[in-house]
Amino acid sequence: MLGRSEHQRSLPLFDKYGGMRALHSVIITFYDRVLDSDIVGPFFDDIDMAKLIDHQMKFFASILGGPAKYTDQRLVSAHLHMTITNDQFDEVIALLSDTLIEAGFAPDDLSKTLCAVEARRSLIVR
Repeated sequence: MLGRSEHQRSLPLFDKYGGMRALHSVIITFYDRVLDSDIVGPFFDDIDMAKLIDHQMKFFASILGGPAKYTDQRLVSAHLHMTITNDQFDEVIALLSDTLIEAGFAPDDLSKTLCAVEARRSLIVR
């Protein structure tokens, strides 16, 4: 039988960090930071935030090993009309990192999550 900490390590990050309810809280906190950012906040001036948060829930649930599926093609389509720079993407990564640290992500889990987002940079940056 696995010990508690061994069992915790074997869970997908989605489950380890509390599933949909916890993820929703993390996404809300993340977007509070994004909207306050002078660098990336203006991208969201005319965005339906409820719809965006729903999409982000699916995206993050997917990369954290949860039940949702979010394809890279969907990510490309969502950002195709935008001109996002590497500096702007870096700002989002920094805000996400701060949010995940605040949410209690362990260093290895933080790294895995940020690497999964970073791996999609070329799909978003133009």
